[in-house]
Amino acid sequence: MSTIKEAATTFLASKRIAVTGVSREAGSHGGNAVYKRLRDRGYEVFAVNPNADTVEGDRAYHHLTDIAGGVDAVVIATRPDQADATMRECDGLGVKQVWMHHGPGPGSVCDEATVFGRKHGMTVIDGGCPLMFDPAADVGHKMMRFVLTRTGRVPKQV
Repeated sequence: MSTIKEAATTFLASKRIAVTGVSREAGSHGGNAVYKRLRDRGYEVFAVNPNADTVEGDRAYHHLTDIAGGVDAVVIATRPDQADATMRECDGLGVKQVWMHHGPGPGSVCDEATVFGRKHGMTVIDGGCPLMFDPAADVGHKMMRFVLTRTGRVPKQV
C-alpha cells in the first residue's frame, strides 16, 4: 500500500487521462470540473460519456476503447453501479492508474470495483478527487481534502 499523496502524485504524473461520467450539461457534475481543470493544466484529457458526442466544447468518447492511443489513467466519475464495468474495461486496456471520484456528494466509489482493480494489479484510489492534490489543486479543494480525509471520504492509504 502507498499513501494517498504518493498515489495521487503518480496518478497526476500521467499525461493522458480519461474522465468517465462527464456530463453534457457544463458545470453540472464533478466529472466536468475534473475534466476542465486537467485540460486547463495542460493534460491530454478525454471526456467519456456513452450518450454524448461533445462535452465542454470538446469531443466526447462513448467508451475508453474509442480513444486512439489509449490512456495512462482514468478518473471514474460515474454512479457507483457503473464503476465495476469501467474498472473491467480499464483492465482489458492495461490501464494501471484508476481514481474513483468521491467529493462531498455521493461519489463513484464501488467496493467491488476497488477489489477487482487491485486484484488485477491496478493502483486504485477509492475516494477523494484529483483536484485535491498538486499540480491540479486549488485552495478550495485542498480545504475539502482536509475535511473529507477526516470523514473517510478521502482514503489515507491505497
